[in-house]
Amino acid sequence: FSTAIAITEQPVSISVPVGYSFTLRCRAKGRTLLQYQWFCQHQSECCQIPGATNPDLPIVAEQTKLYTCRVNDLYRNAVFSDWVKVEVHQCVARGLPPRLWGGEPVIILNPTEQRVEVGKPLQLQCAAMGVPAPCYQWYQNGNLLEQHKRKKLWITHAKVSDSGTYLCCASNSHGEHWTNAVDVHVGEQSQPLGGETLPPTERLQLYHLVFVSATGKIALLVGNNRYQHHPNLMAPVKDVFELSRLLEQLGFQVVSLLD
Repeated sequence: FSTAIAITEQPVSISVPVGYSFTLRCRAKGRTLLQYQWFCQHQSECCQIPGATNPDLPIVAEQTKLYTCRVNDLYRNAVFSDWVKVEVHQCVARGLPPRLWGGEPVIILNPTEQRVEVGKPLQLQCAAMGVPAPCYQWYQNGNLLEQHKRKKLWITHAKVSDSGTYLCCASNSHGEHWTNAVDVHVGEQSQPLGGETLPPTERLQLYHLVFVSATGKIALLVGNNRYQHHPNLMAPVKDVFELSRLLEQLGFQVVSLLD
């Protein structure tokens, strides 16, 4: 019976640039000597990996594939490990990790600003590399969106209340990294979108006027969102990312910190 074998260490999914070297690990315990065999699946084809009969499977990331390990004992009992995904990014223009990369999340795809009619679908997308593969958490106006924990944020029928500033946090055991903040405008087609918010061009001109006399070119922005004895604030995350973007357009070197 299969309970004669217990997997004590499952392999983990990773998200890495092409050419990255890594070792998938599987550990198990049983009543007899155990035998290991690794399998991989690419697209719809699943096959045994020749010679992959050790608890460790060294790989060089070339294509996105799924992997699992089968563990047998001498009584023909067998269990499979979890399926894990080795996601390979073939082209990473920016954010390529340094040679001493420790596996912390690196954002490689930021969401983009969206203008959506009421009732139409809303989709935001981001992506990050990491070892282990990062978990995702989306925020709207600084508020955690409990149901949105994937790379893609999908709302089937957008409402006016879905308007706001969105960003996503990618995290793993090594740390976290935030995407850029983006504005989402949801409104009727016949009405101007964005309410009282100035169009981006006019808003930038306004900031030019405000900062025209500025002599320094370094800006330090600190947004405090979490307080020990007060509910989390809504605005700091949005304000810091929005001001960072505008100040960079004005030629400032920006250091932005949260909490």
